[in-house]
Amino acid sequence: MAKNTSITHILKRNGDLAPFDPKLIATAICKAAASIGGRDKELCNSLSDRAVEMLHASFPSGGIPTVEEVQDMVERVLIDSGHARTAKAYIVYRHRRDLVRKGELGLQSGGEIETIPWKLLWRTLAWNANNNCDSIEGLNEWVRSSRVGDLMRASDEAYSHQLKVAAEEVIRHDGEVRVIIVAGPSSSGKTTTTYKIEQQLKTHGLELVALNLDNYFRDLELHPKDEYGDYDYETPEALDLPLINEHLAALIDGQEIMMPKYDFHTGKQILNQTPLKLEANQIMLLDTLHGLYGGLTESVADNLKFRVYIETFCQLRPRHGRFVRWTDVRLLRRMVRDNNFRNHDPALTLGHWHYVRRAELKHIIPYLHTVDMVVNGSLPYELPALKRHVWPYLGRLVKEYDAQPERQDAIIRAHRVYDLLDQVEALSEADEAQIAGDSLLREFIGGSTIKY
Repeated sequence: MAKNTSITHILKRNGDLAPFDPKLIATAICKAAASIGGRDKELCNSLSDRAVEMLHASFPSGGIPTVEEVQDMVERVLIDSGHARTAKAYIVYRHRRDLVRKGELGLQSGGEIETIPWKLLWRTLAWNANNNCDSIEGLNEWVRSSRVGDLMRASDEAYSHQLKVAAEEVIRHDGEVRVIIVAGPSSSGKTTTTYKIEQQLKTHGLELVALNLDNYFRDLELHPKDEYGDYDYETPEALDLPLINEHLAALIDGQEIMMPKYDFHTGKQILNQTPLKLEANQIMLLDTLHGLYGGLTESVADNLKFRVYIETFCQLRPRHGRFVRWTDVRLLRRMVRDNNFRNHDPALTLGHWHYVRRAELKHIIPYLHTVDMVVNGSLPYELPALKRHVWPYLGRLVKEYDAQPERQDAIIRAHRVYDLLDQVEALSEADEAQIAGDSLLREFIGGSTIKY
C-alpha cells in the first residue's frame, strides 16, 4: 500500500480538517467489492494505491482535497481499471453514507453500533419546534385554531418523504433486493408504511408480494406460554421458522411454493394450501413484528434484504416531565384500534401491554443496528385525535385497575396515559374529518381510503 504522499489532511463536509489515512480508501473499496462477492484484498490495496498516487499528483505540495474529491478519484480509478460493478457498489456506498449522516438511513455511524437514531430524533424535534408542536401547549394551540388541517398535511408530507427515500434506496440497488422487511413494534404503523413504499416502487415497475406470516403460526399446542398459562403470539418462536426459511429460499430461487393456512378457530396449521411464485419484477414482502429477528430470514443472504424499521419517535414534551414515551403512543393507538375493529376491550389491551413490551425488548430492540432504513411513524396531531376515541372509557380503566393492586404495571400505565391525555385538547368531529384518508393514523381510528 502507498505510504508516501504530500497530502496530510482532507477537508470534511462540516469544514473541519481530518488526517488523511490511505487505509480508509482501501477499506471502502474492499466493502464495495465484498457487497458484490469480491474477496481479493490485494487487488483492493492495489486500487487504493493507484487512487492515492493520482491524488498526490493532483494535489502537490501539501494540497488539501475535500472528502468528495477523494471519493471521486476512487470512482475514477475503479472505472478506468475495468471494475465497473465495484464502482457502482462504491457509488451506492457513498450515497448510503450521505443518508446516514443526514439521519435518514440506518443506525450505524462511524463503525459504532447504535440502537437509538439520534440524528432522526434531533431532526424530528427541530421540525416540531419549527412548527410549534414540540410541546402540548403548542399542540393545543393548533387544535384551538382553525389551521389544524395545515399541521396534518405538513406532518403527512414529512412522513411520506421518508418512505420515498426508502423506495429510492431499493431502486438504487438495481434488482439486487429480493426481500423487503418492514419491522417495528406493535401499532407502529407497519401496514400503512408498507403500502406507501409499495406505491413508490410501482412507479418503477416493481411489485411487492406479501408472505402472510399469520399463516405460518405453529399449532396452538406448540406455542410458548406466559407465566399465566396464556399462549404467547408475541414471540417469534410461535412461528414455524424452519418452514418460513425453506419457503423464502425456494421463492428467491425462482421455485413455486405451497403456502400453509392457519385456522385461528382451531389453532391448527394446514399445510400446502396456496401456490406462490416470485417473478423477476417482484420483491418478497415481510411485514412483521419480528422481521429483524435473525432466525426468521436466516436462509436469505443479507445483501438480498432491505430492512425498514418504524417506530413512533414522538418528540413532544408535556407541561411537566420528560418527553412523551413512544410506547405510550403505540399503546393508545392499539387500544383505539382493538376497540374499533376487533371488539377487544381496551382494558385487556392495557392489561396485556407488558407482554407486548417484553417481546419488543427481547426480539426487536437488540437488532435495531441491523436495519437499512429508520422511519418515524409518529404524527404530531395524533394525540388529539386518539383522545377523541379513547377518553370516554379511559377514566373507567383507571378505576378498574386501581382496584387491582397486584396489577402494578397496568396501574402505572393507565395513570400515565390518562395524565398525558388530560393535558391534550381533543379534536372535534369536524377537525378529525380533515385527516387524510391515506393517513397512517386512519389505520387505527378508521376511515382509511387505502385498500390494504
